[in-house]
Amino acid sequence: MAQAPENYALLCDYMDALGVDAKAAARAMAAAPAAAKNAALRKAANAIRVRSRQILAVNAEELAAASTKGVQPAFIDRMALDASRIESIAKALEEIAALDDPVGKVIASWSRPNGLEIARVRTPIGVIAVIYESRPNVTVDAAAIAIKAGNVVILRGGSECIRTSKALFDCFAEAMAAAGLPQGAAQFVETTDRAAVGALLSGLGGRIDLVIPRGGKSLVARVQSEARAPVLSHLDGICHVYVDRDADLRKAVEVTVNSKMRRTGVCGAAETLLIDKSVAELFWPAAVAALREKGCELRGDAAVRNLDPSVAKASEEDWHTEYLAPILSVAIVDGVDGAIAHIAKYSSGHTESIITENAATADAFIACVDSAIILHNASTQFADGGEFGLGAEIGIATGRLHARGPVGVEELTTYKNVVRGTGQVRL
Repeated sequence: MAQAPENYALLCDYMDALGVDAKAAARAMAAAPAAAKNAALRKAANAIRVRSRQILAVNAEELAAASTKGVQPAFIDRMALDASRIESIAKALEEIAALDDPVGKVIASWSRPNGLEIARVRTPIGVIAVIYESRPNVTVDAAAIAIKAGNVVILRGGSECIRTSKALFDCFAEAMAAAGLPQGAAQFVETTDRAAVGALLSGLGGRIDLVIPRGGKSLVARVQSEARAPVLSHLDGICHVYVDRDADLRKAVEVTVNSKMRRTGVCGAAETLLIDKSVAELFWPAAVAALREKGCELRGDAAVRNLDPSVAKASEEDWHTEYLAPILSVAIVDGVDGAIAHIAKYSSGHTESIITENAATADAFIACVDSAIILHNASTQFADGGEFGLGAEIGIATGRLHARGPVGVEELTTYKNVVRGTGQVRL
């Protein structure tokens, strides 16, 4: 692996060397046996468990430094590791190892009248650059998913927790080598110089096949603007919960509170609550009591404030805001059509949930709301690759091409068309 530059003058050479090593490893990784990839993931899980104390010590130092700098609590929460989160990272590796290998899987096949047999077969994308902020677990999740799908990955983590990310990556890299996978298949950008991001976005001389940003709006915007390779990204998680007139109100309170307050700093946290006007008076007392008991600040539209004057006024900006904090915007709407209209106007296309016992209403909501994840009678906090059974995820894709929702192993493959004949020629 290339050594990190000691000064800016060496940065371009350093980044170019990462690209050269990655491209050289790509062909071997595309043909890597499933057993070797799975062995690497399991060895990495074991190494992370063995070194958990060292990793947590490094993380504690970086958390203290971030707190001193005044980093926002939501970002500190994303940076933070504890014994439970370390175990979750290790378990995710084992879950990914247990998944079927997607490489070589036949997606569809058919025969032509001339005897040609055609198949679409999953194949790796190639060299993937993952640029992320705050979350050290992304280091392992992204590397594991990319490698399982036969790709090569270059990781560039956030400066606030680069040492934690590097400690996790070292476990992964050593496991890769022990399993006999090619050097350069997984690489970590060790410099915090922002110019390294620019180098990745340049495509490293055409060696990058896909760029995946995982972070805030400014990072995603920069990647989308500057990348010279295809981008797979997600926008803000402006997620909605809609309580319908036919909702079980006890269930609705529990789902609403969990959607907002389980972890406020994740992209699947609800940021807006929509309530059908016909049940607002019945639902409100229990909902507001449960939310405020958890420390949630409420901001409402005029109808909400008429119902409860203690609620702060929601501005137009509030409906567009991903708070990542214990703040919830609330609006009273005219039935499911009103909820759909509000979501169409303000949603970022991430995750929405409807709480109703009316199957027809749920089906209408699911059909008309164009977001990557739609839930019925369940918390928006399930917007997570692990909860989908994918082992882990790189992010939630909110675009309309290639992948939508949790980006797991299969989402990091493409396909090729394999045509088998017996000597046919075209007339």
